[in-house]
Amino acid sequence: MSKKEYELIELPNGIRVIHKEVNHTKIAHVGIMLDIGSRDESLEEQGLAHFLEHMVFKGTNKRSSYHIINRLESLGGELNAYTTKEKICFYASLLDIHLDKAVELLCDITFNSTFPEKQIEKERQVILEEMSMYRDTPEDSIQDDFDEQLFPNHALGRNILGTEQTVNSFKQGDFRNFLDRNLNTEKIILSSVGNYSAKKIQRLATKYLEQIPHKNHTPERNWFSGYQPTRKEVKKSISQAHIAMGMPSLSIKDENRIPFFFVVNLLGGPSMSSRLNLSLREKHGLVYGVDASYAPYLEVGQFSIFFATDPKNLKKSQRIILKEIELLKSKPLGNMQLHKAKNQIKGQMALSEENKNATMLMMAKSQLDLNKVPDIDSVFKKIDAITAEDIQALSQRYFPIDQMSSLAYLPE
Repeated sequence: MSKKEYELIELPNGIRVIHKEVNHTKIAHVGIMLDIGSRDESLEEQGLAHFLEHMVFKGTNKRSSYHIINRLESLGGELNAYTTKEKICFYASLLDIHLDKAVELLCDITFNSTFPEKQIEKERQVILEEMSMYRDTPEDSIQDDFDEQLFPNHALGRNILGTEQTVNSFKQGDFRNFLDRNLNTEKIILSSVGNYSAKKIQRLATKYLEQIPHKNHTPERNWFSGYQPTRKEVKKSISQAHIAMGMPSLSIKDENRIPFFFVVNLLGGPSMSSRLNLSLREKHGLVYGVDASYAPYLEVGQFSIFFATDPKNLKKSQRIILKEIELLKSKPLGNMQLHKAKNQIKGQMALSEENKNATMLMMAKSQLDLNKVPDIDSVFKKIDAITAEDIQALSQRYFPIDQMSSLAYLPE
């Protein structure tokens, strides 16, 4: 995405507005992203950012929860939100003739929420049910438990949903205090994708956001350090063994981030032809699926592999995974293999660009994390420049087997 493909505007209070104009669509995608997440909570506040994400839909100075829900749904639109370790985002998709209504509503719930006490009690039960649902789903709960194992005693390792004790403790003032302590208007992005001009979204942003006072409350984030590899086994009421393997890796600003993502995609990305899928599923029939992922954060990243298998095949599956990692280190890819892998990841990225809502969210996150939105052509150039020797060097540097942690859920 070059500068010609998106426009960036900064309001006097520091809030930035980023827009990409696209043709042949009647749908507007718009969102407000805050550079605040679960890592900005204290230990006693664990789960507060996620709870806050729920509560902004429960009432503002001028709207009830019913009116918030129906404001866009009555127009056939969608209103949603999510919380990550480092971000909170509220976003909407609807016919672009109603863009004004979406921007006004998003601004209202972001800055004018009242966090009604009666609604807090209702939503508390909803979140407790959400926590139970995740605990009953091993492929979800193992990811949360593995986070805690990789980043012990650190906010990056804490469950975004919180604990029953913390969720039961939150009061109205906690939400306001959390926002007041962490809100920085210079770290807020209004992102937009649709078939309308940047001037239009700028007018709406000025109309609904310019009166927000400038705030520069930068969260004091403790950086993670001191990783030690661990291996754990936990007995569960399950029939399959569920496994997580991995270690900390590259941060969001590391210059090797894109080449490393390429290597992870080659190893265990979403395609059926990934090395781990070909070996574990197609060749040996040991798993239904296997996934290698890379999640970069501010100062560190997380490389993980997840799979499930019959308990009797657990050790064999792990040996095969480690063998495939060692092959990346010891045996250079041939020219045809490298060419195919590059075409594959570029095709995946191009397809993802067709999802305009995902593009809108990506633009906001990139602007917050990198202070720019990398254009897809420049990313393709970096991918094209990757050599077989680069893949070997990255694998040798960032996949030290003796630093690999593992967590296994085993049947009781």
